[in-house]
Amino acid sequence: MEIFQTAFMQRALIAAVLVGITAPAIGIYLVQRRQALMGDGIGHIAMTGVGLGFLLNSSPVWMATLVSVVGAVTMELIRAYGKTRGDIALAMLFYGGMAGGVLLINLSDTGSNANLSSYLFGSLSTVSDSDVTAICVLAAFVVLVTIGLRKQLFAVSQDEEFARVTGLPVRALNLLIAITAAVTVTVAMRVVGLLLVSALMVVPVAAAQQITRSFKVTFVLSVVIGTAVTLSGTVTSYYQDVPPGATIVLMAIGVFVVLTVLATPLARRRARAVAAADASCTADVPEARRPADEVTV
Repeated sequence: MEIFQTAFMQRALIAAVLVGITAPAIGIYLVQRRQALMGDGIGHIAMTGVGLGFLLNSSPVWMATLVSVVGAVTMELIRAYGKTRGDIALAMLFYGGMAGGVLLINLSDTGSNANLSSYLFGSLSTVSDSDVTAICVLAAFVVLVTIGLRKQLFAVSQDEEFARVTGLPVRALNLLIAITAAVTVTVAMRVVGLLLVSALMVVPVAAAQQITRSFKVTFVLSVVIGTAVTLSGTVTSYYQDVPPGATIVLMAIGVFVVLTVLATPLARRRARAVAAADASCTADVPEARRPADEVTV
């Protein structure tokens, strides 16, 4: 096929697969923690790293990774220790990161608005061999953390106090989740862009939750959905000449809508089955043993 014969599309497809795996893999923990927009905030901060990369003539991907990790750790510390003004500090961090990136990239000799747009919204044609190498290394880290420590991360995401009582290092695990989310943002920015990466971390997870009942199945299905939409969106953008990031996100939202429609009648059937089972159990209980409010006078 023609799409596999061009070098830049080979690189883009590799990056798309890795993004489809890593974004939902960490996104499921953010959704459990009700931090669905954390990826969006990290994406704003990563812009400063991209600008520094161009200004210092170094790799924008690696520089964005470094700045994103620092920003994510700062966000987690603000969340943990910030009081009433924590939201103001986060807002300043997000907006300052975006403004700093725009300023630095325009001060550099090699940067331009075209470069800025490719990082904000993704660009298949600009994915280089060095980008693919960096994405592979960073994606391996994300996969190792999200799968190797899934039990600990799930416990912290569900109930921090319970996890602390069981002896888990809650603070360290929270920081690890933040760092992994930051790494994922830089993995995905070359494909979907910094402004849309948060959607790919959240929407596949939300779609999988419509038809799944357990964390393990949700994890696997969200990764499958993420990989499917990134690959199909990348192929579509190549043949239809449309932005890859926007195409991928819209496809993910489309999957969410379809699964929601399919899950609605299933949820109603489950609710009726549960109600019928409860009614049957109540009928089987002797009248003398029923609660006072259920005994017919």
